[in-house]
Amino acid sequence: MTQTTSSPTTVLLLCGGRSDEHNVSLASARSVITALTEVSADTSDIPRVIPIVIDRTGNLYSAEASAQIILEERDIAPHDALLTADEAVTEHGLSNLETLIGELEVDVVFPLLHGPYGEDGSVQGLLQLLDLPYVGAGILASALGMDKLAMKAAFFAAGLPQVAYQAVTRFDWQLAPEMVIERLSPLGYPLFVKPANLGSSVGISKVEDESSLWDALGLAATFDRRIIVEEAVTARELEVGVLGNDEPAASPVGEILYDSDFYDYDTKYSADKARLQIPADLDDATTSQCRTLALDAFNAVGAQGLARVDFFLTDRGRLFVNEINTMPGFTHTSMYPKLWEAAGYNYRDLIVELVRLAFDSHH
Repeated sequence: MTQTTSSPTTVLLLCGGRSDEHNVSLASARSVITALTEVSADTSDIPRVIPIVIDRTGNLYSAEASAQIILEERDIAPHDALLTADEAVTEHGLSNLETLIGELEVDVVFPLLHGPYGEDGSVQGLLQLLDLPYVGAGILASALGMDKLAMKAAFFAAGLPQVAYQAVTRFDWQLAPEMVIERLSPLGYPLFVKPANLGSSVGISKVEDESSLWDALGLAATFDRRIIVEEAVTARELEVGVLGNDEPAASPVGEILYDSDFYDYDTKYSADKARLQIPADLDDATTSQCRTLALDAFNAVGAQGLARVDFFLTDRGRLFVNEINTMPGFTHTSMYPKLWEAAGYNYRDLIVELVRLAFDSHH
């Protein structure tokens, strides 16, 4: 499981997973595999990739079955960059991951998993126990990035500007809902109500009055025992990619444009409902502030490798840090790769750099 000079680096690409973002992960994996299997004049530093799909119940599929799932049975020539494994490893749980890694002689893991059970420190902890290099944030940064309340506490400690918010527990909501509603009243309306530990806009509601607040809190409580209630601001939504370990760099600033009331799950993942503008139309001072705050947010949670930091820019020019995503969407058309494409990294070079950073951060 060590890197050698005589053969290309072998990357285990973990994808799918148990979260609601299962299909998003498969789409990201499809882009990575396609990029690394494209024939190129210079393939000396291009890693080989073994895809392993984790299904919605936590089972592992073989590399052969995984490639078929990810590529939707398309006829893509599997030259040196795409390996296959025996079907005997199909449908084994994550407890067998160590055995599988040894059989496949893996050098590094790319946990291209979004949401709970993959982006929250769970898989990262397993990989650290196995003493394997892996792409992206470690246990603490992954957990902080997934849990919105813990993330906001880290941002507050770092002095980063944020919208007003309060925490609610499912227990308090079920025990004394009237008291919770009263405690939230200083925030005013409109509000956003979100499960604290869930990704991709799942379970999020925008509320305009007390009646809809009751419904929104009830919905969020079905997803998580901890809920975050935020002041809603009328603002542009900006995003910055961060790349690196000890000396991270910030990408150009991008903007998400959409016509829906807010950037919900349907808008985020439906074709033609959201548009990316890179670079965002901003003055130099705001651009510089946004990129600086992105690096501050990255360092506040102790991230490494990659992250996307999201912002609100109000019509009065106030900039708020919204959140950090430690394993952002990674398709060819996702914001994170597009931001770095604007900075001069093509998609395949970005993957190669992330693998290098994984080895660099491994102790």
